[in-house]
Amino acid sequence: MIRIDTLWLCTQPQDMRAGADRLLNIVVNTVGAAHAHHGYLFANHRASRIKLLVHDGFGVWCATRRLHTGRFVWLERSPGNASATATLQLTVQQFEALTVGLPWQRLGEFDVISRS
Repeated sequence: MIRIDTLWLCTQPQDMRAGADRLLNIVVNTVGAAHAHHGYLFANHRASRIKLLVHDGFGVWCATRRLHTGRFVWLERSPGNASATATLQLTVQQFEALTVGLPWQRLGEFDVISRS
């Protein structure tokens, strides 16, 4: 089993033809280094495909998931918000929700049910 302690969501759309070396280059150029046991998630422009790049301490693993219908819930980048961060750290619960298509950004909203 590959251990992932920290997950990062790369917010810029990527060409899904990119392999592990190209994605690793993007990580290193964006955040400065690829750390062991960190995972980096990438999506294409339509958010119908994602790639996970993981540094396991010895090398890198690259896995792909493709949806035949629908889209992954991804960050929306507005054209006027060019200064938005290039990466975003995810919790394990957010990652699990993202990979099955749930609204991972809103997970905290559902922790408590109360009267408003």
